[in-house]
Amino acid sequence: MNCAWVKENAALLLYEELPDDARHELEQHVAVCAACTKELEQLELLHRAFDHLPVEEPSPNLLAASRMKLQERLELTEQSRGFSRLALDLAGWMRTVRFQPALASALIMVGFTGGIMAGFVTSNKAQPKGGPEVSSASIASIQGITQDPGTNSVKITYDTLQPATVEGSLDNPEIQRLLLYAARNNNSGLRYDATSVLTQKPQDERIREALIFSLRYDKNPGVRLKALGALKDFVKQDVRVRDAVLEALLRDDNSGVRSEAIRSLSPVTADTSVRVTLEALAAHDKDSYIRNESRRVLATMPNVD
Repeated sequence: MNCAWVKENAALLLYEELPDDARHELEQHVAVCAACTKELEQLELLHRAFDHLPVEEPSPNLLAASRMKLQERLELTEQSRGFSRLALDLAGWMRTVRFQPALASALIMVGFTGGIMAGFVTSNKAQPKGGPEVSSASIASIQGITQDPGTNSVKITYDTLQPATVEGSLDNPEIQRLLLYAARNNNSGLRYDATSVLTQKPQDERIREALIFSLRYDKNPGVRLKALGALKDFVKQDVRVRDAVLEALLRDDNSGVRSEAIRSLSPVTADTSVRVTLEALAAHDKDSYIRNESRRVLATMPNVD
């Protein structure tokens, strides 16, 4: 425990965000350190001063834009996995162990047993069922996607070192993985075919994420329209979908996509950010059709006091 650590974590103490063990250490240090005591007192004064300031609500437009930017950052941020996540959490675990000897003993036993079991599992690991899986890295290109009319069966032809074909239900994880891969392909027609099939299962979280990505970033307006058509039923329950549709309404360069976005937002026009956006478009949008559609949707809604 040192003064630098106290300064970094004093604010967390005031907001009651410190774990019990860290709070205990900080309070013990402050009790014997005059400089840190003064630092904490000044921070408390500032904290109380902020409590007397009026709280300003963010504007609906700022809220919608912030949601969009947050979603973009989350999509672009590589999530920590495996040992990196363990390394980040190790310090917190060690602080806990210092104050809980019984837990420390239990962890030692678990670690010892886990090491034995890991060796056993590794040596007896079963081979994958249902044939070998093909990793995305080994796929050179996807040649075509066809679905039998009136059935749930999808056939995907793709190239690895040599052409290969896999066939199965849309519920098959391998079929889904290849479709998601094709939805990011450079071939516009292939992306359209993949998105057309994916739209049949938008209730799946991974597929819905892919459709949101297509709506926001695909260069083909036909693909964006397909994605929007599948997402519109989720605009009321999924804020990510709502934000993506709002973004399409504000930024898409295709009037057809924007018109469909307005219609998709009809169930949530009571949402303040949606209503304010429609009011702004109704008053100022350069496209007369978009202005009229915005006014039409707003006219169907009761006035909100």
